[in-house]
Amino acid sequence: MNKKALPLSISFDNSYSSLPEVFYARLSPTPVSKPGLITFNIELAKVLGIKYFGDNACLAEIFSGNKAIEGSEPLAQLYSGHQFGQYNSQLGDGRAILIGETIGRDGKRRDIQLKGSGRTPYSRGGDGRAWLGPVLREYVISEAMHALGIPTTRALAAVTSGEPVLRETLLPGAILTRVAQSHIRVGTFQVFSARKDFTALRDLLEYTIARHYPDSEGPLGFLKQVIEAHAKLIPQWMGVGFIHGVMNTDNCQIAGETIDYGPCAFMDSYHPMQVFSSIDQFGRYAYGNQPDIIVWNMAQLATALVPLMPDIERAISDFTQVVHNMVPLLRKNWLSVFSAKIGISSPQKKDEQLINALLNLMADSNSDFTNTFAALGKDKARDQFLEPEKFDLWEKRWMERIKDIKDVEETLAVSNPVLIPRNHRIEEMIQASVEGDFFLFHRLIEAYSKPYTSLELFKDLRRPPTEVEKVTATFCGT
Repeated sequence: MNKKALPLSISFDNSYSSLPEVFYARLSPTPVSKPGLITFNIELAKVLGIKYFGDNACLAEIFSGNKAIEGSEPLAQLYSGHQFGQYNSQLGDGRAILIGETIGRDGKRRDIQLKGSGRTPYSRGGDGRAWLGPVLREYVISEAMHALGIPTTRALAAVTSGEPVLRETLLPGAILTRVAQSHIRVGTFQVFSARKDFTALRDLLEYTIARHYPDSEGPLGFLKQVIEAHAKLIPQWMGVGFIHGVMNTDNCQIAGETIDYGPCAFMDSYHPMQVFSSIDQFGRYAYGNQPDIIVWNMAQLATALVPLMPDIERAISDFTQVVHNMVPLLRKNWLSVFSAKIGISSPQKKDEQLINALLNLMADSNSDFTNTFAALGKDKARDQFLEPEKFDLWEKRWMERIKDIKDVEETLAVSNPVLIPRNHRIEEMIQASVEGDFFLFHRLIEAYSKPYTSLELFKDLRRPPTEVEKVTATFCGT
């Protein structure tokens, strides 16, 4: 089949590939033996302006990397980063290849990347592949995050490779097609700053400002806008009980989207220091530590940018102040998110005490995070507490606070999802898919597309896990 006969066309408009080749390595995906299409995100394809004519077998060839689309310029991007606080001088796309960029019908530029597409110069001994579980996990959770209204990369397609992947055992291989505003990370800036390649660092800054923050004025203005984006993102994570699990600087995207759904998880029972990631042995990236870590990450970005300033001493002072200013900004945005979760659209400083009082009660009772907030105002929330009378006392304070607020019910409804991707449901879906049954995968995609709507059809997905079903650890897919 020639390129003109492909059942899909993308109007590529590539820009990253125009940067000097120090930024990436040009190479094509490694072909796989027998690709099979699991799913293709038609709704997202429409947003991207992708023309699709059917033929699943050929779609599998395209999204496995076996067939190239005209106009694509495949490359693997270079970056470095701090991993659990330790700097790794070279990371990069070890199992992902950017095939190109497109400008969607909404006017936004986005990357299209194949994840699990084979070895690259940055694979560091890895096989460059992904197994089915993490691919489906990222597909479901990233699309759920989008439906929750949280900035995120998205999933365009998932295919099986027809080849096994060796981890602790042989597992079915798969490839994810990921869509992002870009794949530029804090670590992309770090690698050139650490190498003292200030020409490349300035090229990267100018490119990134033009692409993501065109109103920025120089490195300091750029830093401020990146900080503002992440100061909004992290409270949004916390508002749905999301724990990223691996907030390394190479997993911190400059555009302010959630990226890299490795050992991520959603809380069932609320606990401020909840950890799921099996590699986070000391709780560095625990739920409650996420605001502190994003400030730390932004400090690393600031450090990388300092050499571009003419007056280094003044730059250090200015950048330090900007990073310190992120702390009250995070608190302000956190208060906005959690005030809305108790029905208050215009929060006051005093509301922080009311919110924390509820969270403390929830922690004491191991209350389900999602179901407790979803039940507020419906005479069901007290069922989530071991000592309901303590909740009753809190509820009296709450009712007094909201008695003159007219939009409480509406604010509660749009701020508290009834469905989140619960860990045990994700694991159940993965196990079924490994056996070749994708029914649960498609069911979860449908259910999580409307997380704020209570449907009888998906009532079972609201149930917390039993003791036997609880997932206590999540794992990276590498």
